[in-house]
Amino acid sequence: MADEDWRVTVTLPGEKHVQRVTQAVHEHEVEQDARKRLGHRVAVSADGPHVFLYAGTEDAAREAERVLRRLLEQRQLTAEFALDRWHPVEQEWEDASVPLPQTAEEQQAERQRRVADDTQESLATGQADWEVRVELGSRHEAVELAKRLEGEGRQVIRRWQFVVVGANNEDEATALAATLRQEAPAGASVDSGPVPFAPFALARLGGIPLTEEL
Repeated sequence: MADEDWRVTVTLPGEKHVQRVTQAVHEHEVEQDARKRLGHRVAVSADGPHVFLYAGTEDAAREAERVLRRLLEQRQLTAEFALDRWHPVEQEWEDASVPLPQTAEEQQAERQRRVADDTQESLATGQADWEVRVELGSRHEAVELAKRLEGEGRQVIRRWQFVVVGANNEDEATALAATLRQEAPAGASVDSGPVPFAPFALARLGGIPLTEEL
């Protein structure tokens, strides 16, 4: 499925019911006419006591919710339902009742708020949510780049031929990536994006960088 902009979150009384419900959605327990209407428009996943239904349109999401409510009624299970929509500017799920920005000015204002929120969170927690990743041609080049960035007071992690630099927000990461593409040795690969898992542990005292080596 190309788009999954809509999400139904179903919170069940306990994890023991999750497998039964997801199997019911995927298999024969969903009535045949509903399966035809839903087709491949809805994806299902689970996490703890939550079942998530992802759809490309609001109609598909609401149909999936209707089907699942019926399945739960048949099994005498109760659950809480929530309908969310992916917010492309905020880069997070928002309640479906929250309107999306319509004009360029509204989109820019929301983006600026998101950048400000990311920066505030990063400074408050000491953890960078964004990073710039540089892959170099040799360990020596990675060592030299890491030392230079450390000298600039940046937070650096080096892993053999890779150098990762923390950033407080998307704009900061994008700007740093553009600079490094110009300054890095020929053939280096530079990319920026959100920190995927464990966030940077930023130094809190005097901007001292944290550097790790293997």
